[in-house]
Amino acid sequence: MSSISTEGLKKEFGKVVAVRGVTFAIEPGEFVGLVGPNGAGKSTTLKMLTGQLIPTTGSIQIDEVDVVEDPGLARAKIGYVPEEPKLYEYLSAREMIEFVISVRGAGDVDFGLEVANLGTAADRLIREYSQGMKRRTALATAMVARPPVLILDEALNGLDPPSAERVIKVLQEACQDGATVLLSTHVLDTLERVASRIIMISQGRVLTDVPVDQLDEVRGMFESP
Repeated sequence: MSSISTEGLKKEFGKVVAVRGVTFAIEPGEFVGLVGPNGAGKSTTLKMLTGQLIPTTGSIQIDEVDVVEDPGLARAKIGYVPEEPKLYEYLSAREMIEFVISVRGAGDVDFGLEVANLGTAADRLIREYSQGMKRRTALATAMVARPPVLILDEALNGLDPPSAERVIKVLQEACQDGATVLLSTHVLDTLERVASRIIMISQGRVLTDVPVDQLDEVRGMFESP
C-alpha cells in the first residue's frame, strides 16, 4: 500500500503545461526529497497532491483515497506546510494549534507545542514572530493530528541551523512511527542526511527517482546550467 501515488499527472494552465505526466509512489515510513529548479513544477505537483489544484489528467491517491473523487477525506490524511504559510496572526501559537485541533477533530496541544518549540513565546501573538517561528508554528499545525502523510513545500526556509535540526529530528521521528514525508527543498545536503529517496522534477517531468546514496547524480543534474 502506497501512502502517496500518482499516475500520469498532468496540469495545464491555458497553453502552459506546468506538469507533464508525473508518476511516482511513496511508501509508509519513507522520507522523500522532491527537488528541481525554479519553475520545474514542484509546487504545482504538491498543490495537486493536497487537492488545491485539480489535475488536467492523471490520478492521485493519498493513503488509498482518490484526491479528486474524495478531496475531503484525502485532506484529512495530510499535514501540509506551503512555501509561504498563512497563519492567523492575531492568535498565539497555542491558540492556533488549538484551533486546528478543533477543526480536524484530533490532536494534542502539548505535542503541537513541542513541535513548535517556542517556549514562552507560544503565548505571544503570531504577528510578533520571526519567519522561523512562524514556520515552526505552521509545521506544528500540520503535524498536531499526526496525519499519515506530511507534504512540506520548502519547510526549512527561514530556519536557523538549530531550528532546522530540530524540525528534521521531528520529521524523522514521524517516519519512524510510520508516517510518510515528502519534502520539497533546494537544500540537497540536508536530504543527503535524512531522505531515503530523491525525486527530481524538471520541466514538469520526473527526471530521476533514485535512492539517496545516488545523490551525486542528482546534484550534477541540479547544478547543470
